[in-house]
Amino acid sequence: MEIGLPQAAAGQATQMLGRLHEYVAHETPTGDSDALNAFADRLVARYGELGATARRVPSATGDHVVANLPGRGPRADDEPVLFLGHHDTVWPVGQLAGPMSWREQDGIVHGPGVFDMKGGLVVLETALELVAELGLDHRPVRIVVVADEEVGSPTARELVIAESAGVVASLGLEPPHPNGDLKTARRGSSRVRIEITGREAHAALDPGTGISAIDELLDQLITVRSLVATYDEVLCNVGTISGGGRTNVVPGIASAELGFRFVDPETERAVLDAVAGLEPVRDGAQVRVSVLSNRPAWQPSGSGGDLLAKIVTAGRSVGQQVGGRPAAGAADTNVTGSLGVPSLDGFGPRGKGAHATHEQIIAAALPERAALVAAVITTI
Repeated sequence: MEIGLPQAAAGQATQMLGRLHEYVAHETPTGDSDALNAFADRLVARYGELGATARRVPSATGDHVVANLPGRGPRADDEPVLFLGHHDTVWPVGQLAGPMSWREQDGIVHGPGVFDMKGGLVVLETALELVAELGLDHRPVRIVVVADEEVGSPTARELVIAESAGVVASLGLEPPHPNGDLKTARRGSSRVRIEITGREAHAALDPGTGISAIDELLDQLITVRSLVATYDEVLCNVGTISGGGRTNVVPGIASAELGFRFVDPETERAVLDAVAGLEPVRDGAQVRVSVLSNRPAWQPSGSGGDLLAKIVTAGRSVGQQVGGRPAAGAADTNVTGSLGVPSLDGFGPRGKGAHATHEQIIAAALPERAALVAAVITTI
C-alpha cells in the first residue's frame, strides 16, 4: 500500500521535535550577528541537504538566507512558490537557563522561539523532505529566511521584494491563528522614532535659558495621541521613552519610539505624513522624526481568495480543514501582499504565547503542518 503524506509526516514526529530542540537551543536574538550567522550556516547546510542551492545574504546585524529548490516532473519549469520565514527571536541569550527552558509536557512543547518561529522552519524542512522521499512532482520552491523580522525587517525588506518577483504565491511560516486558521491579511506596521533637542541649563539658577526636551517630547506625544484618536482603527503604542540625566539640569535631549498599526494604506500614509510633519511647540526646540521600519498594510484581495481556495483543496487531500481570516500582527507577508503577490501566512504549528514567557506549541501540530505544507507544494 502506497504511503500518503499524513502517514509519512507522522513518522517524522520524533525527528521534528529533535530538530526543533536543536534550533531552540541555538539562541538567536535580533541583532546578535554572530549567533544569527551561525544559525544561518545551519540553514544553508540543511537546505543543501534537501537539494536546494542556498546562500547567506550579508547584513551588518545578521545575515539572511535565500534558497532555491528545483522543481520536479512536468512542473519543473513553473513559477516558484516563495516561503518566508525568520531565524531571529525576541529573546536574549540565557532564556534556556531560566523559566523558558525547553520542556515537553502533556503534548505541549515550551521554549524561546518554538512558536515564533523556529517551529515554522522545521515544518518547511520536513515538508520538503517528505516531498523528496515520496518522489512527488512539484513546482520550484524559493525560501527567504530573514534575520531581523522581529524589528520590522529593516535590512531585509528589499531582499523580500526582490525575491518575490515572478513567484506564483508567497506563503509565510509565522504562527497561525489559535485554531490553526491561516492569515489572509495583516495590519500595516511602522516603527517611528521622535527625537527632541532642547537646551540644557541649571534647573534652579537659570531655568529660563533652558529648553526642556522632555517637556517638548511629552507635548509631541499628546499631539500624536490626539491625531490617532481621529481615526477609528489606528493603534499606537509608545514603546520606549528616554531623555535627561539629572533632576537639577533642564534636559537637552529626549526621544521616544512608537509603534503604529494600520488597516488600510490610505490611513497609514495620512498618519505617517502628519507625524513626519510635527512642529516644535517651544521656541528653539528641534523635532526630528524618522521611520525605523515599515511594513505596509496588506488587505484581502481576489487573488488571495483564489490562493486560499487552492490551499483548502490541498488541506482536504491530507484530511485537514483549512480556514483563513485577517490578522492584527505584521510580518514579511505584508510586503508581498501589498505588492499584489497572492499571499497567505500562518503555516507554522499551532500554539500560543508569541513574545511571552509561556511561548509554546502543540507537538502534534508539527507533523500535521508538515503534511499540509507538503500538499501545498505539490498541488498549487
